[in-house]
Amino acid sequence: MGPAQTVRARVFEAPGEALAARELRLAEIRDDLVRVRLRASGVCGSDLHVADGDWTARGPLVLGHEGAGTVEEVGPGVKDVRVGDGVVLSWFAPCRRCRNCAGGRAWLCQNTKALENTLPDGTTSFEAPDGEPVPAFLGLGTFAEATVVPESAAVKIPDGVPFPVAALIGCSVTTGVGAVVNTARVRTGDSAVVIGCGGVGQAVLLGLGLAGADPIVAVDLSEERLALARELGATHALGGDDPDLEDHIRSITGEGADHAFEAIGRAATMGMLTSLVCRGGQAVIVGMPAEGVTVPLDPFDLADGGKRVLGCNYGSSVPSVDFPKLARLYASGRLPLDRLVGRTATLDEVDGALDDLRRTVGLRTIIRHGNGS
Repeated sequence: MGPAQTVRARVFEAPGEALAARELRLAEIRDDLVRVRLRASGVCGSDLHVADGDWTARGPLVLGHEGAGTVEEVGPGVKDVRVGDGVVLSWFAPCRRCRNCAGGRAWLCQNTKALENTLPDGTTSFEAPDGEPVPAFLGLGTFAEATVVPESAAVKIPDGVPFPVAALIGCSVTTGVGAVVNTARVRTGDSAVVIGCGGVGQAVLLGLGLAGADPIVAVDLSEERLALARELGATHALGGDDPDLEDHIRSITGEGADHAFEAIGRAATMGMLTSLVCRGGQAVIVGMPAEGVTVPLDPFDLADGGKRVLGCNYGSSVPSVDFPKLARLYASGRLPLDRLVGRTATLDEVDGALDDLRRTVGLRTIIRHGNGS
């Protein structure tokens, strides 16, 4: 066994501080662990929630949870991937054995350690030169040159999918498309509204197009994002600051939409969601809010109108099944995921990408590692 591998990483230490540049050692490969050389990593709103203190987290913590790369080493218990495979990383590594996993609901795994930012045995993917354990956000830590993950978090995808596209499959695409086809089960001809057209909202729009929804109403404050929403299949685009927004949505959809998706995670937009759906319609909460946020609901309206409110975690998806499926849809031209890739940046520019998220400008920033393509 050779010396531990050292990688550069961007590390959260305290809310409101710039991410620290640190040299860290990777965990030794054993059991069912896999070392992945990162090629691309998306910068997601969940990373921003941690960086800004919206979610409780203790530093040091390697941020990043939307990534893809190449397998460099596997443990003796690994069966599904081999050295050289291109893989997408899942930030919710399932145990594959609990009641929910056995029932086909891996996104609700009861035994995952990913939410504790550790490997399945409770150890960490990284450590400092002095031996201090350094956890990886959601068990991945993709703001690093390489990472160590359990086998269930590394899903092989077909050759030919560019790493920037593959990285998005690891979070925003699976969450957004899955919200449509798995959580909401949208049918052909159903009407839909999407509140928030950032990375996840754009994926929701692609999912609605795949499902054959019509009309599709996109709502956002950014003209740039609304323009892309039209290209991605929205039949109508409305400004989120329109004082007559609800009336315009009813005019377009009739009495209201069959489905309304909130992809921002803000109390104000989540609170208005049920007012945008018709009788028998459903409001789907996809965006992740800050901790402690509550939203008032009108129970009479819900009961009288037979409306439903659905929470959506990871698009109700099973990564080992859904990642390759989404990759194939991209390769066949039915899911133009490359349209979701915004500017690219280096690992040293992650803080600037987080600032873009704060200002809600631009599309999804992709961190390219090395010669990732």
